Amino acid sequence: MHYTGVEYDKSHNNPGYGIANPGYVPAAAGGPALFAPPAADSQGPSAPPASMFDSVPGYEGTVAGGGGGFLPPPMPTFPAAPPEPLPQQPSWNIPSISEDTAKEAFVLFASSKCCYSTAPAKDGMITKMDAFNTYRYRLETFTESRSTEWSQEPYNGQPVDAYSQPPPGPWDIPAKSPNFFVDDKQTIKVPYTSSVKSCHACVGMGRKPCNDCAGAGNKVCWVCNGSGFRHGDDRCHHCTGRGRENCSRCHGQGSRQCDTCQGKQQLLVYIKLNVKWTNNIDNYTVEQSSGLQLDNLSKVTGKELFRDSQYMVYPLLGFPDAAVVNSSQRLVSEHQAKFSQSSRILQQRQTIELIPVTKVTYSWKGKSHLYFVYGNEFKVNADDYPATCCCTIM
Repeated sequence: MHYTGVEYDKSHNNPGYGIANPGYVPAAAGGPALFAPPAADSQGPSAPPASMFDSVPGYEGTVAGGGGGFLPPPMPTFPAAPPEPLPQQPSWNIPSISEDTAKEAFVLFASSKCCYSTAPAKDGMITKMDAFNTYRYRLETFTESRSTEWSQEPYNGQPVDAYSQPPPGPWDIPAKSPNFFVDDKQTIKVPYTSSVKSCHACVGMGRKPCNDCAGAGNKVCWVCNGSGFRHGDDRCHHCTGRGRENCSRCHGQGSRQCDTCQGKQQLLVYIKLNVKWTNNIDNYTVEQSSGLQLDNLSKVTGKELFRDSQYMVYPLLGFPDAAVVNSSQRLVSEHQAKFSQSSRILQQRQTIELIPVTKVTYSWKGKSHLYFVYGNEFKVNADDYPATCCCTIM
């Protein structure tokens, strides 16, 4: 128990009488008065002091919390392969879909809408079909980035190896072999950087003052609000008239186990290497004149016409559409300039897809309407569908 019992002198000779004392808690007649302790800052330091971390050669800029940023990679040790022209293909186009396929896709589309009648899709007469196939160029740059930060964990007898020999450089530490074009990450404890320090959060005590009771071990009674009485002269049975009760969070001890060191009083401090693999993707879809918005095409796949994957790709050569060639030159240049500064490029891949887009004109009840069927999935867009209704659920 951590309350402080003090006899309260009600005489006017007591200079403290009549002066507001925020810490004073009234007690039952004849019993000791209880004083709440002053509010203490029991949070402790929010971050370890800078002096807690040693100066490690090759890691001088490392700070706690990962604020050191990404480390520039070493220069590549082997040149990229020379460019190759695209393979000759008899045709870069694919035929339009059949009328039966267009009608079936339209019926499925109407059936999937709760407020659409399927009559126009089933009974409408197709009068015209126009193909507007379009190309999509995609560039993927698979990168590895590395950053370091000081880290800590409760000391439980782990090996301590700081200063036994110089640590390897951040880019010399082996990491697992990544799967190309798949995002991943790995955390590695840098060898020869581990040392033992006294816990900064609890000053090596293993315990910290309880936040709920400010270290007193007791709190104002929630039943009588600290008065010691319920009604009139009825003594509060919850706190037996003391006005305070044991703190349930710390069980009356006034302190709790330190969360930082988990009561071990010491921390193992070391440098942590964060390795991150990222597949950076950019797409360019050639504008086509069908009237279908390009946003729709981002949700479908097309027929892959070309694929080139190597350490560093070159812009396309010999492709018949100048817009695709220009986008390839621009994106390859942008990726190499952007990602080579803060990460290591491991592999690049460029592809060309041909996305089928068919504009279908049909007649229903004497009026002409249209819809689009696009992508390998035969998705449908029909903004002017003629038989919709507003459904209200009561």
